[in-house]
Amino acid sequence: MFVDKQILTLFKRNAHHTLTYWSVFFSFGLCIAFLGPTILDLQCQTNSTLSQITWVFFAQQFCLLIGSSVGGVFKRTLFSALSALFVCALIISVIFAIIPLCNNVLLLAIAMAVSGLAMGVIDTIANIQLVTIYQKDSAVFLQALHFFIGFGALVSPLIADPFLSDTGCGNHTGNGTEIMHHFRYMLRNSLIAEHNITQSHLPHEGEAAESIVHYAFWIMAVINLPVPIVVLLLMYREQLIPCCLSGTTSLLNKDELAMESQQGAGGSDTEQKELEARGHGDIFSCCRNDNLRTLPASFFAIHVLGGMVLFMTDGIVGAYAGFVYTYGVSPPMSLPHKTAGYLASIFWAAITAGRLLSIPLSYRFQPVRLLMFNLVGAIVTVLMLLIFYTSSTFLFVGTCLCGLFLSSIFPCMLAYTEDILDYQGCATPVLVTSAGMGEMVMQVLVGSIIHTEGSYSFLLCGVTIACIGFILFIALLLFQRMHRNYLTGTVLGNTLLYCCSWFVFTQHHPL
Repeated sequence: MFVDKQILTLFKRNAHHTLTYWSVFFSFGLCIAFLGPTILDLQCQTNSTLSQITWVFFAQQFCLLIGSSVGGVFKRTLFSALSALFVCALIISVIFAIIPLCNNVLLLAIAMAVSGLAMGVIDTIANIQLVTIYQKDSAVFLQALHFFIGFGALVSPLIADPFLSDTGCGNHTGNGTEIMHHFRYMLRNSLIAEHNITQSHLPHEGEAAESIVHYAFWIMAVINLPVPIVVLLLMYREQLIPCCLSGTTSLLNKDELAMESQQGAGGSDTEQKELEARGHGDIFSCCRNDNLRTLPASFFAIHVLGGMVLFMTDGIVGAYAGFVYTYGVSPPMSLPHKTAGYLASIFWAAITAGRLLSIPLSYRFQPVRLLMFNLVGAIVTVLMLLIFYTSSTFLFVGTCLCGLFLSSIFPCMLAYTEDILDYQGCATPVLVTSAGMGEMVMQVLVGSIIHTEGSYSFLLCGVTIACIGFILFIALLLFQRMHRNYLTGTVLGNTLLYCCSWFVFTQHHPL
């Protein structure tokens, strides 16, 4: 069969939970990719500069990072996790409904920041819940989860495009229209505008054209509304809504029951409580471990190295999606603006297809093998792009291959790291936070280098970042071996101690 009975049985047992988290991530993908194409219309709406609007989006990314860092604190019970998902999904719909009413850039920044916090919490909780439910079988379901965020990011521009203004804040012809097309395609694929553009206003001469972009935001709000409703239905099904309780309700969450069924009868109530007590918390939960001094250095090194690998790889994703258009329209490539505008769409489509393809591959192969293959493939692809830097055909082919190789690194690393650490706590928040930080920092760093050194440095940055990520992954493999040897030695030592104690006891108390 394509998938064995165990995977199907696990999915059927947890289908309602899993489908809810998947739907939340589809909405998350819509929200991430929806705002970029509307940046010029928002600039006109708030009567602000492109520089101010860029910092508005930076505020959203920064708050998304904060939300990802603290989102794990809600994973104490199923009630708190689902309640946080419900509130955050509802907040996103409300924010998108009121964005067209924000005529001041400060109000828009506050709205974006709140939506970023909500999306960050969703990001962490959905990953944590799936890892908690499926544990060693989580790789397949994490791949599917991240497929939905890619699918949402691919669909959202289709919703926005019919409502975008082609002339910005006024009626322009000739070169003005071409400039607006250039601005729009650049800003759809980059959160960092070049310095000489961000310091200027878009043209405002002439009679202002009526903007209809508010319809796009309201459509987005309506499309997102079923998501909190689905979460609410799951809470009702689990009898977690206070006003809808019928009899005595057990707060033992379904995730724990799924883990109990996989572990068999060997798991006691005490072990279950210990697992919950040390379970996924916020990013600093490991530092509050009562046995902190007994943990080996490899335990912390695995967290750090896993996070750094994702810092680099997700940084490549953010930088490539943000600046591939700028690279395409600049010499020596010098593609037409409309042609180069397809590069980012092809990149996201490849990421979506790669995550879909990785669902069966995650079942067939171990995450560490997929990680090795994807990292090597990404390095080779970017290196080939650097060698054939004048070939526009290979730019499109390389963009597709780059998206395919980078697509499944995050879910594979999440499943691999949690498996190494035996699902002990803060790995998921650390990895999610590191990935978000890498995407934000690398965009700023690569954008600055491109501005000062030229477009050719874009591919040099890609090769350098990919190689650093691969070196960090090799170091992770070494520390994984050290950690396994430590655990093996601990078990062997405990076994020898038990045998010696039993021998001494039998010598003094013969039967």
